[in-house]
Amino acid sequence: MTDSISQFGTRLGPDVVGAVRALYEPEQAPIAASLPLVALDCAYGPDARNRLDLYRSGAAEDLRPVALFVHGGGFLVGDKGGESGWANAHVGRWAAANGMVGAVMNYRLAPQHMWPSGAEDVGLAVDWLRAHVAGHGGDPDRIFLLGTSAGAVHVSAFFKAREDHADLVRGAALLSGLYGVTPLDERDMLYYGPQDCYGLRMPLSAVMETRLPLLLACAEFDPPRFQAEWASLLQARLGRHGHLPRAHYASGHNHYSMAMHLGTSDHRLSDELLSFFADHS
Repeated sequence: MTDSISQFGTRLGPDVVGAVRALYEPEQAPIAASLPLVALDCAYGPDARNRLDLYRSGAAEDLRPVALFVHGGGFLVGDKGGESGWANAHVGRWAAANGMVGAVMNYRLAPQHMWPSGAEDVGLAVDWLRAHVAGHGGDPDRIFLLGTSAGAVHVSAFFKAREDHADLVRGAALLSGLYGVTPLDERDMLYYGPQDCYGLRMPLSAVMETRLPLLLACAEFDPPRFQAEWASLLQARLGRHGHLPRAHYASGHNHYSMAMHLGTSDHRLSDELLSFFADHS
């Protein structure tokens, strides 16, 4: 699998997404068929995109930790999946298979919805989970956030949007995000607006300063910009807090396979995430 992924180098694009998805289809599709949804399209806010799905394995007895997954898509595309298709939904199923309640959310997309809509939607989803997840077997006092790419940006921006974030969730894992170290590109501006808004709107200061437990990850074949963000954020956190945050370097993976392989026979990231969640539950 690693050799197949390395052939794409650090490229991004729909062709690479499709090729990586095809690599994991044989493992992920059977899991999707065997672990059904507990709740579909729960409305956590007023917009049509304010919907989330819940996954749980077995009967709801003791309340379980909750993992809320926020998908990527460069601010412009992406979907939580659900009953049809495994991509993104597989993270909810992975969480459920490992003794948690998995939640997978949609959020409003640019350019129709610009900054700070993503952070606001994460906050709304957290509020909904705290009010309702106990009815589905989840512990509202043990919610963890897991975001990839644009989803990692929205999770980290939630720290900036909500001063009470550390009272609402136990920790956050950020996979291959852009936090404000490197310059905007044209695609980013469709969400953030003009370049001169960049410093005010990026979540770098919030991610650097938060006391919330963090796990920061990037992939061997992430584009250099993403790797620079990861390395710089580690350095910034070290300088501010005197120690490094928990970190993971996903050797053999690219920007898309980072989250897409969760639940497969490659357990390295899975083990790190589950250990992180357990340490803070």
